[in-house]
Amino acid sequence: MNGLWGMGLMSLAKVIVVVDEGIDVQNTAEAWWYALGNIDPERDVRFAKGPVDDLDHASQHLSFGSKMGIDGTRKWPEEGFTRRWPDLIEMDAGTKAKVDGMWDKLGIGG
Repeated sequence: MNGLWGMGLMSLAKVIVVVDEGIDVQNTAEAWWYALGNIDPERDVRFAKGPVDDLDHASQHLSFGSKMGIDGTRKWPEEGFTRRWPDLIEMDAGTKAKVDGMWDKLGIGG
């Protein structure tokens, strides 16, 4: 997060949420589900102070305020995480096709 805040206009971002590769960040529901499922708030949420947009009316001072970074990535043993991290659960193609075939019958629509 600090590295991202150090990249040009990224320095003005108030909140940065970091997720693992393969997460569709354009799908906000998926990205938030993944990120919030992978955090321990005390360990993975960081607050910092630094430059913010001049137009940010919520900042404490003109052009300077607080920022929040959320590390929503899976944790590694190299980071000091000692518990086994679970694999992502993925539905197999046959089950997905069966469930997709039920939508109309259930009146949910496709």
